[in-house]
Amino acid sequence: MTRLLPLCLAAALLAASRAAAADPAPDPTAIWTLQEENASLSLADVTDRYYVNGLQLGYVSGTDSVPDVLQSIGHAVWDTQGQMRFGFALTQQIDTPLDTAAAIPPPGGQPYAGTLVASLSLYRDVESSRSILGLSLGVVGPWAMGEQIQNGFHDLIGQGHNNGWGTQLRNEPVGEMTSARIWRLPTGSLFGLETDALPDAAAGLGNLRIYAQGGALLRIGSGLNSDYGPPRLFPGPTGGDAFTPTQPFAWYVFAGADAQGIAHDLVLQGNDFATGPGVKPIPYLGEVEAGFAVIAFGSRLTYTQVVQSQQFEHQKGGPHQLGSLALSVRF
Repeated sequence: MTRLLPLCLAAALLAASRAAAADPAPDPTAIWTLQEENASLSLADVTDRYYVNGLQLGYVSGTDSVPDVLQSIGHAVWDTQGQMRFGFALTQQIDTPLDTAAAIPPPGGQPYAGTLVASLSLYRDVESSRSILGLSLGVVGPWAMGEQIQNGFHDLIGQGHNNGWGTQLRNEPVGEMTSARIWRLPTGSLFGLETDALPDAAAGLGNLRIYAQGGALLRIGSGLNSDYGPPRLFPGPTGGDAFTPTQPFAWYVFAGADAQGIAHDLVLQGNDFATGPGVKPIPYLGEVEAGFAVIAFGSRLTYTQVVQSQQFEHQKGGPHQLGSLALSVRF
């Protein structure tokens, strides 16, 4: 796995050297996305644990609505080519230990943590690549309302409470800057269907997480140039919420893998400015994923099944699994 990250990054750099930086057509339509990630969508023996739930509501503007100040930032970071969009998102993520019945979880397990962040993002699309810059600010701890959301939902479905939320990470402000790029490389056709590869590279820097990531997806379907792959919540690899249908009905199935090098993860390690529960992260993470996307009637529905390697030392239950479902609608 430690060899996979540099290989993925090398593939991304090779893709960049081959990509033509032409402008795609303008798209004035805005997009709203509702996305849910949940560890209950799993075939593993251990479900509904660790990174257990992520919920995001996001908005992405049309290409004609980007404020001048954000365009100036984009031109300074990238260049004057391409179509830009900006986006906002509100994201809550919940993590729990393996033992959710104990009021005081045994030592050595992942701590309870709720994270709530608001994010501003800037997209830049050229003909064969997408770049995304993001800034997220928020809080980890009781103010993120992880206990209320999780146990409130359990009440609705008649499931017992998780009892250890009294030990969760304390309130602490968090911030993170993220940068990602995805390249779209057509690879011909198979049985009359389009195929392509989507190598990607990303990084995050802040007191929430510090990481670098690289990977790739392979797709087969119709209308592949409508987007850059399925969305995921950070720090997962994502093609972004923006899509532009190029035909009345587009679809694809996909499979891929990515690897992360991790220097810091507050949710695992515990509070930076207070003593409390925490675990030692494994400094690398591998993922494989597969799923499908359907684009029709101005909407896009995607589903991604993810299998992750262990994230911290002495983690039990084998590879972690989760499902990611997203619905995006153009307005």
